[in-house]
Amino acid sequence: MPRIPCSPPRIFAARWLFRAACTALLCWSAASSPAEEAAKGQIVPALELPASLPWDLAALSTPPAVEWLDDAAPVRSLLYVGEPFQGHATRVFAYYATPASIGGGAGDRKSAADMSKGPWPGIVLVHGGGGTAFAEWVTLWAKRGYAAIAMDLAGCRPDPESTKKNAVVRLPDGGPGQGHDAKFDTIATPECSDDWPYHAVANCILAHSLLRSLPGVDPARTAITGISWGGYTTCLVASLDSRFRAAVPVYGCGHLSDNSCWLGDFARIGPEPSARWTQLYDPGTYLPACRVPIFFVNGTNDFAYPLDSFMKSHADVQHAAKNIRIQVNMPHGHEAGWAPAEIAAFIDAAVLGTPSLPLMGMPVVDERGVQCRVAAGGPVASAALVYADATDSGPINKLTWQVVPAEVGADGALTAPRPPADAPAFFFTVATPAGLQVSSPAIVVTPAQ
Repeated sequence: MPRIPCSPPRIFAARWLFRAACTALLCWSAASSPAEEAAKGQIVPALELPASLPWDLAALSTPPAVEWLDDAAPVRSLLYVGEPFQGHATRVFAYYATPASIGGGAGDRKSAADMSKGPWPGIVLVHGGGGTAFAEWVTLWAKRGYAAIAMDLAGCRPDPESTKKNAVVRLPDGGPGQGHDAKFDTIATPECSDDWPYHAVANCILAHSLLRSLPGVDPARTAITGISWGGYTTCLVASLDSRFRAAVPVYGCGHLSDNSCWLGDFARIGPEPSARWTQLYDPGTYLPACRVPIFFVNGTNDFAYPLDSFMKSHADVQHAAKNIRIQVNMPHGHEAGWAPAEIAAFIDAAVLGTPSLPLMGMPVVDERGVQCRVAAGGPVASAALVYADATDSGPINKLTWQVVPAEVGADGALTAPRPPADAPAFFFTVATPAGLQVSSPAIVVTPAQ
């Protein structure tokens, strides 16, 4: 099969204008909303998407061909057709589980007998660097009442001959690996089809199209969450695929060439390729187009996705509901990344209509101290002001953080003593009576070093 070129911007612009005109004509003539179009299965591209968009969203809206490797186990396994790579067709390995396949789920929301019948909400689970499709992860979500799919984004499948947990082997028709060369260096070639970010995004959207088509899945109630590079990919997919009802990127964000653990990779490939990579694959390019409710989850000291780039990504979202959870010294890893109960709470609220997490406004400093307001959701049991120690002078993800109790007013107003004037960053956190925690946007006073 032919390699996929990254067309020049002029061609992309013409293609985009044509696509936008067709979309507008379709919506006008049929008097259907983007939500109605999404329910039919088609992605409705946001007009804010850049002209340099390398993905064919109309093609990715169609469910891919699938081969079931095991359709009887509690956790099924399958291969589906992905995008061409280096001139050949590819297939992607995935795990899939439902409340019926594992024998019930959803906790107290419905009985196991009810949940075994569906229709179920669906979720796409996106692994991070060094990861793969995790059977444990799809089982976790199936127990919560979801039809869950998790795919390997490195051209691999489980190794049947290994006794090591999550050991993998290359698929003969797999896509690119997940090394730094596939993530960054291939930007120097004129094709997109050898770039890992291109395939990662496409394969997530294809997995979503497949999930929506499966028996028992409610195509109007789907979500996506991803960890680390999977969080990065989730930011991209949520900005492109209008059919999702919720997205939760964990750790991963955009503005990676501004500050991240990959600054050395950008320096190695050089300024022009770095600018091209940012244009094509940085979430900061696409998040302004995001229309999917999105919940950003990260830690104060993440080694890969530091708080300044993370907050820029949060600020990029202007057209969707958004919330944020910043945990002091949150560990970085797959299990740590899927552990927060707030992830399911946010997604449940979006797709099932359960109570929403508290939503906090921007902190404001004045002569009385620092204030913030709980704008929606609740109730709130406790609150705190978190600020970086002013005596620290290192990078933003190496700072020491102090936690000070805040007063919770009856009107949802939070008040705390003013942090030191030279504190590099600060934010509020609140906890619900159930112990669920969310944050205000962080105020980053000084840039990372």
